[in-house]
Amino acid sequence: MTRTLATSCRLFTALCLLLGLIPTFAATQKNPIVIHEIKHDVSLPLSVMAKLAPPAPSTHIIMREHRSPKHFFNIVKEQDPVVQTEYGPLVSTQNLLSFDGVTENQGGAQPPDTNGSVGATQFVLITNFDYQVFDKSGNQILAPTRIHTIWSGFGGECSSDDGGDPIVLWDKLAQRWLVEQLEYFGTDLVCVAVSTTEDATGSYNRYSFSFGSALPDYPKLSVWPDAYYLSVNNFGAGYGEPCALDRTAMLAGTTATMQCFSPNSQNFSFLPSDVDGATLPPSGAPAKFVELGNTNTTLNEYDFHVDFTNPNNSTFTGPHTITVPAYTLLCGGGGGACIPQPGTSVLVDALGDRPMYRLAYRNYGDHEAMVLAHSISPGSGSTAVAATRWYELRATPPGGSWTLYQTGTESSKTYNIWMASVAMDKVGNMAIGASFDNKTNVDPSIGYSGRVPSDPLGKLEGPKIIVKGTGVETSSNRWGDYSSMSVDPSDDCTFWYTQMYYKTTGIDWVAHVASFKFTSCN
Repeated sequence: MTRTLATSCRLFTALCLLLGLIPTFAATQKNPIVIHEIKHDVSLPLSVMAKLAPPAPSTHIIMREHRSPKHFFNIVKEQDPVVQTEYGPLVSTQNLLSFDGVTENQGGAQPPDTNGSVGATQFVLITNFDYQVFDKSGNQILAPTRIHTIWSGFGGECSSDDGGDPIVLWDKLAQRWLVEQLEYFGTDLVCVAVSTTEDATGSYNRYSFSFGSALPDYPKLSVWPDAYYLSVNNFGAGYGEPCALDRTAMLAGTTATMQCFSPNSQNFSFLPSDVDGATLPPSGAPAKFVELGNTNTTLNEYDFHVDFTNPNNSTFTGPHTITVPAYTLLCGGGGGACIPQPGTSVLVDALGDRPMYRLAYRNYGDHEAMVLAHSISPGSGSTAVAATRWYELRATPPGGSWTLYQTGTESSKTYNIWMASVAMDKVGNMAIGASFDNKTNVDPSIGYSGRVPSDPLGKLEGPKIIVKGTGVETSSNRWGDYSSMSVDPSDDCTFWYTQMYYKTTGIDWVAHVASFKFTSCN
């Protein structure tokens, strides 16, 4: 199937469905769409390009949000059987760093799409529209710099615009930085850059890939041994689309392709598996893609095997349905804003129709594990609106089928908990960062909870607040759209969490970074 046919179908979705030109996911889908790069090159050091860049304009832009397609069916109306509202002692961690990064007055976009990643010697923070680099003591190395500066001199939209939905990742396997953002001001693109060294302020191998006239919204990126994997919500067709980028070529700075499987009406907001830790997945293991199922009692897992030499060998297999305890959809299940803040009638969004970034993967030797979370409604007896459902999936032994190992709903009788991100350290401790507030007297704040392997399955220890908000969002109903929890590769113990909050009410969110570790991990 060519990109031309795919793009045409996305423009006339109903007609294509009638003609049978949009395939449905069978047990194994083959014949991916092969997308050739528009161009690639190698940049000057970012530190040099940033000095040459003109000052960023002082703007406040509310990023457009696309209406999610209906993708939940057969809703089971049952009480959440794994809700947790009572917690024991505070989570057994030691707080380390806690510092502010870029603000809305510097970044200019709402929501900030705050995320970050920790590398060998640096922490990189990225938001709509800015890129900021710190050392691992929290000292700034690169001041907030427009993301498109990374593509200075590249030409086209990548070098002139900031489309948003950015991701930064540390490729632990190659000791490189991976940066992505979308563009939609002309051709719909993803712009991807891979650093040539472990220095995030150095030079980059730069690429752009076209989706034609189909906006690749809400892209999520991951590192796997055989590729960089990407998921987008394709708003030509309106559905989730899984892709693989030629990691080997991009690390080398040579010509690269991207392979995508056609979007399907039952799929939305995949998360691709992102490797943590020193132990690789089993040799030749396909990347995993997980989405919320079409009911409130399932997750869907898919296997993406890519062959860049012979695309006819590439496959996307699934869904492998994983049954989970019933949960109640947040805000009616279609996204939307329903989370109250104190002192204002403005409700903010939790994107309750999709899983939150990342799908963090680890190989523990005797089993593989993946963790993820999403926002749901709390259990009965709560006056709050939002809670967080989290999952640990396992394959035992490595290479086996994936099943639900444990799950729980982090809930409160009065506090909203939403926009979470979750990861695990090398000994199996789990940390979940999120936004917290209540509608009467606690402004949106940043906190985290977690558990150690000896805790009862499905139970979290008591949450800690990282920073208490002293303002609320009043300029729009946007929040997030995601946060990120990463694990320091130097010790494989220290968690770094990135989330937004307000110091003052109005237009000036603050991106915050905090690090901590469990006392049991050394």
